[in-house]
Amino acid sequence: MRIAFLVAPEGVEQVELTEPWQTVLDAGDEPVLVSTAPGEVQAFDHLDKAGRFPVQEVVGETSAEDFGALVLPGGVANPDALRTDPRAVAFVRDLCERGRPVAAICHAAWTLIEADVVRGRTMTSWPSLRTDLTNAGATWVDQEVVRCTDGPGTLITSRRPSDLPAFRAAFREVFDRATV
Repeated sequence: MRIAFLVAPEGVEQVELTEPWQTVLDAGDEPVLVSTAPGEVQAFDHLDKAGRFPVQEVVGETSAEDFGALVLPGGVANPDALRTDPRAVAFVRDLCERGRPVAAICHAAWTLIEADVVRGRTMTSWPSLRTDLTNAGATWVDQEVVRCTDGPGTLITSRRPSDLPAFRAAFREVFDRATV
């Protein structure tokens, strides 16, 4: 299965990209780095520049129907940039409306809020997004990982990098059951 990893050209938290990416590879699926611009993505380790990763597909030139699932890594700048790009927001909304499983960690919930796909969902995130999620109609809980099936497709959310082991296990289990 092809799994989209949607990130902005700059600001993704490296560990929130690379660890889920490895999980997808280990399961025999195909991770695809999708961004809002061609070239490379500049990742960060909190506020410090980290690695660079080649963009494989560009939002607006690819289609949600080509993917069986979506991973939204966090970092503060990454989802903040994505939520201001109408093509990225439409891509996320389209995947959600198709009932594809979506896994989002840390600040990535901002992109889901902008796509208007959190209403009625139970979610977690970085704690500072609690009010944003609640105001958008979600129920926020403080747990390392949440699997919500109250809507089209399963939404898997997690709070922070230290929750990555639980996040990876949860989305892998859900993605393994997904049919495209």
